[in-house]
Amino acid sequence: MNSDDAAPISKLTDVLDAHRNEKHIIVLQDFPDPDAIASAYAHQIISAAFNIDCDIVHGGKVSHLQNIALVKLLGIELMHFDCSADMKIYSGAVFVDNQGTTAEEILKHLEEAAVPILIVVDHHELQHRLEPAFQDIRRDIGAASTIYAEYLEHGLVEMDKSHREHVKVASALTHGIITDTNGFIRATPEDFQAAAFLSRFRDPDLLEQIMNQARSKKTMEVIHRALEAQVTAEGFSIAGVGFIRAEDRDAIPQAADFMVTEENIHTAVVYGIVTGAEMEEAIVGSLRTTKITLDPDEFLKEIFGKDSAGRYYGGGKTSAGGFRIPIGFLSGGEEEDHRERKWKVFNEQIQKKLFARIGVKTLPAVRQASG
Repeated sequence: MNSDDAAPISKLTDVLDAHRNEKHIIVLQDFPDPDAIASAYAHQIISAAFNIDCDIVHGGKVSHLQNIALVKLLGIELMHFDCSADMKIYSGAVFVDNQGTTAEEILKHLEEAAVPILIVVDHHELQHRLEPAFQDIRRDIGAASTIYAEYLEHGLVEMDKSHREHVKVASALTHGIITDTNGFIRATPEDFQAAAFLSRFRDPDLLEQIMNQARSKKTMEVIHRALEAQVTAEGFSIAGVGFIRAEDRDAIPQAADFMVTEENIHTAVVYGIVTGAEMEEAIVGSLRTTKITLDPDEFLKEIFGKDSAGRYYGGGKTSAGGFRIPIGFLSGGEEEDHRERKWKVFNEQIQKKLFARIGVKTLPAVRQASG
């Protein structure tokens, strides 16, 4: 281990050591993916070595079948955020695989309760939202799980294959790296090194169970809607899929994953209006790209800009990105006519912004799905 590798691990150890015997909250993005869930689980286990008790909290839904399998098979406890909860029970907050911009509601309550932000570990573009005591943000690697594998490899927890919890966390982190690097296609040397270390402890049968989850019927329906609605130009495929229930939100990135595999398409953007009784109605979208020169973070930030508080509506990392735009005054309204008119306005506006950014002045016609 060289000095560059040792520096963040030594600093993290110092922070954890200074906060022994406390209770911390690990904050995930509202709709956590396998990388986030696995990294939070690893942080929870590392914290336990310092007698720090951690709750893993998120503000949205866990609906992707692989994510559900990951949580259930490994027995990971995720808590859905309750805005009436007392945040003052926590002595510190940890943000994993995000920097607060995708967990604004939780962050707001933590700030109101004056809970200090202790740690941020992420691999996305620097967001300048948090000022933690320790941060390890590495945009040049494929997954936050890689960072946590490095922490484990260098002794923050002494891994033991006979220890069932160590086997589970190694399996979870491996899954996180696989999913966030698109099956190692976009993996860096650090990602491969992390996977090699984890291979000594992971359970291949458990990992196979997690990964071999079929797409749900609802996801297939959303993919079909995306194919029917797609408009294409200059290698971009853009599809609005209408209204989506909050519990089916994960179908949007899965549809984008599917559509970017089409011949002559290098970038897919899929979006819809996500609704739910416990959630603010919002336009939610995902971008997937195989174009090396396209930076999803820069692309989405330029298109959708910032809110009144100066926070970007969208962002991303290498090959993937997402955006979320609250609908505000026009939220709600169950009348079919109102919904149709609302969708027409927002759909057209999103398309105009996306195609204007890629230099297409006239909106292309909707492509007819083959078959």
